[in-house]
Amino acid sequence: MSKNYNNCLSQLRKIKNIIQLKGKNSRDREAVYEEMEVLEKPQKIIQVSLPVRMDDGTLKVFEGIRVQHSDIRGPFKGGIRFHPKVNIDEVKSLAFWMTIKSAVVDIPYGGGKGGITVNPKELSQTELERLSRTYIRKMSNDIGPDKDIPAPDVYTNPQTMAWFMDEYSNIKGKNIPGVVTGKPIEIGGSLGRDKATAQGGYFVFENIKKKINLRDKVEVAIHGFGNAGANFAKIASDNGHKVVAISDSKGTVFNKNGLNINELMEYKRQNGSVVGFPNSEKIKWEELLTLKVDLLVPAALEGTITKEIALGVKAKVILELANGPITPEADEIIDKNNILVIPDVLANAGGVVVSYFEWVQNLRSYYWDEEKVRTQLYNKMNKATDVVWRAKEEYKENMRTAAYIAAFLELSKSLKVRGI
Repeated sequence: MSKNYNNCLSQLRKIKNIIQLKGKNSRDREAVYEEMEVLEKPQKIIQVSLPVRMDDGTLKVFEGIRVQHSDIRGPFKGGIRFHPKVNIDEVKSLAFWMTIKSAVVDIPYGGGKGGITVNPKELSQTELERLSRTYIRKMSNDIGPDKDIPAPDVYTNPQTMAWFMDEYSNIKGKNIPGVVTGKPIEIGGSLGRDKATAQGGYFVFENIKKKINLRDKVEVAIHGFGNAGANFAKIASDNGHKVVAISDSKGTVFNKNGLNINELMEYKRQNGSVVGFPNSEKIKWEELLTLKVDLLVPAALEGTITKEIALGVKAKVILELANGPITPEADEIIDKNNILVIPDVLANAGGVVVSYFEWVQNLRSYYWDEEKVRTQLYNKMNKATDVVWRAKEEYKENMRTAAYIAAFLELSKSLKVRGI
């Protein structure tokens, strides 16, 4: 799915029509049409001007955005990204997906997303801190632990969340850790949050693997070696799967007998890239995407698998750890070729699930050990996978469509009982 809000609307209307035509339950058929009109537009779009004094004394003005798509099922939830290409259309799409994702995994959140149009690599640490605090000051009336709960996203991290929380707490005159998630452990972050996206994705894959009778130990190729990709590689490797190819922004490495992931992670830490890793050969990133493997994991950028690349994809299963890594045109080709795609709104939802756990811990001031986080994540991801699979079987659709159907039915029920 492209980061284009028109594509989100097209998906929404497609699902409404499918439920209307194929729904076996008359309640489902009747519920979706009028009620789902509510989801076609975000509830609120906030744009703010962010004047920040630079280290050299000059003043720069940045643009900040927050889109609050829906709070039908609970407070708005979604990350804040710092990126030069942040724009309203992108943020609206991401907020929409967060509404869907939260409904798919059945957590009491709605969808939100935010961003600042900035190249964070051009700012010093102190400039980033001033920018972060300015953003939260401007947004302080529109966020809060019972209203809208931001989290890290592209080029933001636990330190950014610490600044957000501290500034918001200063404004409100008391310590409020639940205003954001993805915080450092020292100030209320949750154990297990750093690898939650990868761990959740792995739980989903293991569930699906049994449903389709895929062999027990599989060959894996991973595009992207950031937090999600690297953690997934380690989890898969530790569980006996063979990771044969890995790429990062500088290149791709391949070994048909499997890469040593622990050594590769250390190599990248020391060298800044996977390129040149011993006992591997360099291949093009496009070749990684078309390797004949059991599992392909796009874990980097949106729109990575294009129509042209899709024609050569040979994987049996694709697990979307990245948001929207397959373009709509490519998605059609992959579906026609009977390649099973586990969609992003399910595959990478482990991050928001553990964010929910962090929020719950903050509200109760009672913190879990890592094993409890892992167990609860396992239960949530497996339940969501089973729900999506049942929708797939009932409606005779692919997993992406099934995930949206499952989400829309839950949202429709919430809309109905609230009388909206």
